[in-house]
Amino acid sequence: MSRAPIVVAWISDFPLEWLAELPPALKSLPREHPATWQLVLLSEFAQRADLQLHILMLRKNVTESLSFQQGGVTFHVLKVPPASRATSWFWVDTVLLRRKLREIRPQLVHAWGTERGAGLIASRLGYPYLVTIQGLLTWYHQLVPLGYYERFATFLERATLKRARLVTTESTFAVEFLRAHFPHLKIKQAEHAPNWRFHQVVRQPQIGPVRLLTVGTPGYRKGTDLLLQALDKLVGEIDFELTLVGTVSGAYFETQSALVSEALRRRISFRKNLNASEVATEMSKATMLVLPTRADTSPNAVKEAVVSGVPVVASAIGGVVDYVIPDKNGLLCRPADVVSLEEQLRLACRHSLFSRGTVDPATLARMRAYLSPAEMNRRFFAAYEETLALAPSA
Repeated sequence: MSRAPIVVAWISDFPLEWLAELPPALKSLPREHPATWQLVLLSEFAQRADLQLHILMLRKNVTESLSFQQGGVTFHVLKVPPASRATSWFWVDTVLLRRKLREIRPQLVHAWGTERGAGLIASRLGYPYLVTIQGLLTWYHQLVPLGYYERFATFLERATLKRARLVTTESTFAVEFLRAHFPHLKIKQAEHAPNWRFHQVVRQPQIGPVRLLTVGTPGYRKGTDLLLQALDKLVGEIDFELTLVGTVSGAYFETQSALVSEALRRRISFRKNLNASEVATEMSKATMLVLPTRADTSPNAVKEAVVSGVPVVASAIGGVVDYVIPDKNGLLCRPADVVSLEEQLRLACRHSLFSRGTVDPATLARMRAYLSPAEMNRRFFAAYEETLALAPSA
């Protein structure tokens, strides 16, 4: 006899604006961070008969709250007053979400992230819940300067993790960090998989000039300054071009690019607001990806590159070392070290595999298996079953 499906409610800043089809009232919403890992898991979960999924999100720029169905999943967009979320310590969110959850009656709540209060809210609702770590702010705080809101979110993250029973996280580094700092937690490692499109990329790498790719919003944490400084040293030595995929608004990139040569600036091009298919196209053409991040729990851009077969030059920090295997699918530089980055870029451009935009086939196959959406599906559903098993009997 088949059992009834598990009813799960996601509390999430879900990237609604990136769905292919939206109700007319939502089509004008501006695109924010695509949070592609949630879209990947949604596509996998939509195929499960043993799961009934509701996705709840709060938006201030909608005229009214509404719900709609797509692919067997029910989306609930709740209108929230402007400037009320963090200032209320997310109690406004809690009240609005609790009201909707009473209608849905989920068996468990899945809180995505600690950055905008999801995990804290889940702890107040009275349902069995798990928290997924998206960015490990408590660790970031040790390595890079944080803004006012990020410091506030770090404080909330610590409170959230002290209350939680079960969390999911990516990378062996994050598992070990959480065990050391929050020993009461039950931790499930569940990698956020790249879209299947990246697993199916047909590589046609450009090698003359070398086509370097970097993906993400420029900033100090992502090591944009290190990237520009290292490449500026190589302008007269290596024939390359740099494509930056992401948002390039704000003063940071302008400030950093003003410090390097005009010769380097002429080699930089930008691609903004790309969907997964468009990023995969960039991966197909890139010779290699470069990401000298100062702190990253598990950078999605690196994972997209390694399953696409793109060599990676990145910092040996956080989860990066799980995905980039030196001399097999990339090279690692010392974190926050521009000289080391310059050296590894030079080596990569002379490497027998990486200079041609190729990687070790066995390593590529292993990474594709480890970072597959099917494996992500399996691990998260197992985390749901374990969350329910840990819940007190009614």
